[in-house]
Amino acid sequence: MTGNNGPLAGLRVLDMTSVVVGPICTRTLADQGADVIKIEAPEGDLLRHMAGIGRNPAMSGKFINFNRNKRSLALDLRQAPARDAVRALAATCDVFVSNIRPASLARLGLGAAGLCAANPRLIACSILGFGSDGPYAEAPAYDTVIQAAGGVAATFERSTGEPRYVPMVMADHITGLIAAQSIGFALFRRERTGLGEMIEVPMLENMAGFVLTEHLGSASFDPPIGPSGDARLLSPDGKPIKTLDGYISLSANTNAQAFAFFRAIGRPELCDDPRFATAFARTQNTPEYFAIRIEAIAQKTSAEWLEIFRKADVPAGPYNTIDGLLEDPHLKATGFVFTEEHPTEGRLRRTRVANRFSGGMREATLPAPRIGEHTRELLAEAGCTAEQIEAMIASGAAVVP
Repeated sequence: MTGNNGPLAGLRVLDMTSVVVGPICTRTLADQGADVIKIEAPEGDLLRHMAGIGRNPAMSGKFINFNRNKRSLALDLRQAPARDAVRALAATCDVFVSNIRPASLARLGLGAAGLCAANPRLIACSILGFGSDGPYAEAPAYDTVIQAAGGVAATFERSTGEPRYVPMVMADHITGLIAAQSIGFALFRRERTGLGEMIEVPMLENMAGFVLTEHLGSASFDPPIGPSGDARLLSPDGKPIKTLDGYISLSANTNAQAFAFFRAIGRPELCDDPRFATAFARTQNTPEYFAIRIEAIAQKTSAEWLEIFRKADVPAGPYNTIDGLLEDPHLKATGFVFTEEHPTEGRLRRTRVANRFSGGMREATLPAPRIGEHTRELLAEAGCTAEQIEAMIASGAAVVP
């Protein structure tokens, strides 16, 4: 493939992020056509080493999934020539993304304010654990720290009696996608003003906002007129429902859906039951409503129920395991998971970009890079001569595979 018709084609991004929260932001930009330059330490992104085995060292499957469509420049930022190269590249870029703590960047002379002063069109996005104006500002953070501090783990305690983390780095994913969205907003403003800006995207505030928007509920009023929390979502029965041979999901929320559900399970009289006759009543009687669902769904197989609910237009879906996603008929029909050959890692499964743009999509895709795979070409783009590049490699300021 030779074309790049993605909506961000021509955009140049300097990526000083690692692990998940930053790389999912920059992968989102890369998947839509941006040229993403990934700055790595000589040993590479931590995700290369901490996410299970791969066929080769420093090329874990998780790293591969988060870093497609990027070019890798490996630098030892303790050395002045490496820092000079970053500043030179930043002067050519539209966007700078970092999840390094701002004080650490400033000590390196790579703070967002300085880079933006040198390149007034630059959009500098700092992804932080905590907002810079609070007492946690300089504290280190990972996804689990934020899930606990942001109230996510507490939703499990309200539901099951035990605080738990979502077994995905959900705070990283969500914050990274919000960062990509924020960059898009800033790019739109730059189209009108010609000027870049600095963006701060804190993980704690974003996740606390998610939890409170969802669960503040009656405590939104001051003083509270009832308890916090959405009882439907916090119910211990708010989970996939057991069938004769597995599980399905079911959400019948509107009156039309709930009444169709009651008829489908052979309980039409429940349509007139005051406990279930309105959405408000069903919410107030969530335990009883969910108990009816559990009792009814246990009587047939998953396939039988899914067919019944499809005909009744009741929202219901299959329960997929992680491995089962690879065999889901819808995902297979849409080609969401496909295989491709990586130049060093062999045959791999990959997911396609989920969202489509009628104006064109990125066609020229890049495999996830080895550490420093593009060091020479990117240093040349930064204005370094061949002699300077080789001197940097010899001194360890720059690293090649």
